[in-house]
Amino acid sequence: MMRALPDRLPTNLFRYVFGVSWRHQIALVALTIITFLLEIVPLEIQRRVVNNLVKERPFELVIVLCAAYAGAVLIQGATKLGLNVYRGWVGENATRDLRRRVIGYSRTAQAVASGAEARGIGAAMIVAEVEPIGGFVGSSLSEPLLQGGIMLSVLAYIVHLDRWMAAAALALLLPQLVFVPLMQGAINRRAGARVWVLRQLGISTVESRMESTDQDSSDRRRIDRVLQLNMAIFKLKFSMNFLMNFCSHLQVVTALLLGGWMVHTDQLAVGGVVAFISAVGRLNDPWGDLVNYFRDLNLTRVKFGLVAEKVNGPISITAFEIQGQQDAGILV
Repeated sequence: MMRALPDRLPTNLFRYVFGVSWRHQIALVALTIITFLLEIVPLEIQRRVVNNLVKERPFELVIVLCAAYAGAVLIQGATKLGLNVYRGWVGENATRDLRRRVIGYSRTAQAVASGAEARGIGAAMIVAEVEPIGGFVGSSLSEPLLQGGIMLSVLAYIVHLDRWMAAAALALLLPQLVFVPLMQGAINRRAGARVWVLRQLGISTVESRMESTDQDSSDRRRIDRVLQLNMAIFKLKFSMNFLMNFCSHLQVVTALLLGGWMVHTDQLAVGGVVAFISAVGRLNDPWGDLVNYFRDLNLTRVKFGLVAEKVNGPISITAFEIQGQQDAGILV
């Protein structure tokens, strides 16, 4: 008698995220908002400390401000610690849920398909695909909200300091809004193709026979193809990082030139320039983290689509695999 298939997975990644953790996602969003709103507090305290030193005000006030700075950093760090631990817990629970579903699929597939391919795919999904999918669930909403919120908070603070300096910082950020999506899209396509090639290599390894020279030749071609795709990803990723770092240093140079001129002409206090340079520096990390998030999002969608279609039905070529096969053949 055929066993019943395990519970179906939604084909949409975020539908699964909300299905297994919507209450926790709401709590994570609340913690995230608190975290990024606290980001600008140390910047303002830093500005006031420098201005009080320059204006030779009582040193006791500087001590109070430094204590406030330490307290603000401690509160912000503790909030972020709680957020990260909570995200990890949500992700691990999602990973456990996926493992249970995939194990159920693997056992059922052996009964209905009874082949090495079924066992190989089930093992591959548990080891290589379920873990990153579950980990993504914990940060699926909070990560882009946190990094985007930090960027918006810092930009709003820069506008508060001086709108012309803020305009200069934004002008240097605009080129990244052009080349980053283009280069990231190229990376994503190659990463998806790599997933497909590795999947085919895993199936072939499980089904291999010592006398099959044709299969050995196909496996060697797949291994070489993975190397080509990995090297293409490395070149694109590190080139993009180089351009992003160059743009971030241009922002600092612009802040020094424009801020120095405004201090020289008594249009801005020294503390404002220090705070501006510090704020510009805080734009780089969240921007880079957002880029990494969307890279992980694309790859996780591909992996989740493969897992969902395997768990939900018989072994077949999926839409994700078709796209991966096409990309694997044409991308360099």
